[in-house]
Amino acid sequence: MGAPPPSWWLQDYFNWLGRPYYLALQSAASAFGSNPQALQVTQVMTDKPFRPIKVGRTQLRFFVKRGIERTPTQQPEGAVAPLLISTPEATAYDLVRYATSIGGFERAAETIRPLLPLLRARELKRVLDVENESAVAQRLGFVIEACGNKSLAKAVRDWLPDELSPVTLAPAKGKRGSLPLIKRWQVLNNSSELKV
Repeated sequence: MGAPPPSWWLQDYFNWLGRPYYLALQSAASAFGSNPQALQVTQVMTDKPFRPIKVGRTQLRFFVKRGIERTPTQQPEGAVAPLLISTPEATAYDLVRYATSIGGFERAAETIRPLLPLLRARELKRVLDVENESAVAQRLGFVIEACGNKSLAKAVRDWLPDELSPVTLAPAKGKRGSLPLIKRWQVLNNSSELKV
């Protein structure tokens, strides 16, 4: 590979930079056993923009998140070196929040589906509390329900306020009026693959 795996040196790299980070999105999901498609890049969340880097044959892509220090993280089991990774619940949340940057909501849903048995309602509510973004929570609840987990979807719906403003699933081009509205979530579903 021309370099050790990023999981061996990410912690030291970000300590040297003096920036917060965690292994995120599909890279985190893969560490939890959800890897429907082979990843070509390692996805890392941090608090300021960084250009993608290549080390040997490994590519790293950085995503920016304000308030990154609030996101629940953990050490992966059996890690060779210290490494911060988002919890399964925070990973699912980030997959929905950054869906348009990782290939769309269908890709996010196919990555979340194998994670569902690992998600705990109490921890999911904790993530929703610290992130506090209703629109993302609406989309997350819709995706979880579309993936078939009604009890976790209920936990998300219970967290949301009674009155919701309609949001599109993905950023919409054109007319919103022709999109089907999923009333429970107030999500305008512009995905042909996700249905509740």
